[in-house]
Amino acid sequence: MSADLGALAQEALRVAVESVLGKLKEGKRLSTEDIFLLYLATISRELDEIRKEIAETNQRINETNKRIDSVVQELNRRIDETNQRIDETNKRIDAIIQELGRRIDETNKRIDGVYALLLDIQKLLMEIAKKS
Repeated sequence: MSADLGALAQEALRVAVESVLGKLKEGKRLSTEDIFLLYLATISRELDEIRKEIAETNQRINETNKRIDSVVQELNRRIDETNQRIDETNKRIDAIIQELGRRIDETNKRIDGVYALLLDIQKLLMEIAKKS
């Protein structure tokens, strides 16, 4: 309803301004009301331009927001990929640690075997030395 009233007021202003412009063309003197109507029409036109600029600015803001959303989605996707790669790398590191631990244990067993063998050799040498 207010939109209809606004349109009706705009039309009334347009008709009144045309009447004032007719007076100007005829060279008649303008009344204070006529000058007020011209001033009001100027303000109305400037408000319309401001409304258009606001609408254009809002459109640009919406487009910028869409671009920001797109960038955020892309960044989130890249972060997810990076996190997945980090998880895979951690799994590989864990597997390598397990393998190295197994190899170290194996090497320790072999070293223990060598020590045991050396101990046996030492005992044997001591027995041989006692017999000689």
